[in-house]
Amino acid sequence: MMRLLAEHPPGAIKFDESKARAALRKFLLFPAFGGVWLLCEGSSVVGYIGLTLGFSFEFHGHDAFIDELYIDAAHRRRGFGRQALEFVEKKAQERGVNAIHLEVDRGNDAAFELYRRAGYEDQQRFLMTKWLNP
Repeated sequence: MMRLLAEHPPGAIKFDESKARAALRKFLLFPAFGGVWLLCEGSSVVGYIGLTLGFSFEFHGHDAFIDELYIDAAHRRRGFGRQALEFVEKKAQERGVNAIHLEVDRGNDAAFELYRRAGYEDQQRFLMTKWLNP
């Protein structure tokens, strides 16, 4: 699922499975980093959502990122995204998080609308990244 998310247009990125597995293992070893949850329909996994925790002076303490949200194409537009957001927001509140951030690829209108309807606002900022250890 991580590969499918990374390679999903319009913002497809090169996926390195070994690096993704190593990062997930490290993440799961330290609960202070956040959490990742599977989205299921019965006994079938249909997606996942990951929440990473941080700290921000601007947001007055703990903040978090919905780092990844993926739903299998056959299960989209059936409420899984909305339910996943509601679930992870409750988990964040339990951990004392003041604000949740997320990023969405330009052109991914369906995801943008999901997030907008859930109360997320465009902050009119650019996310900029510099890799320190590529």
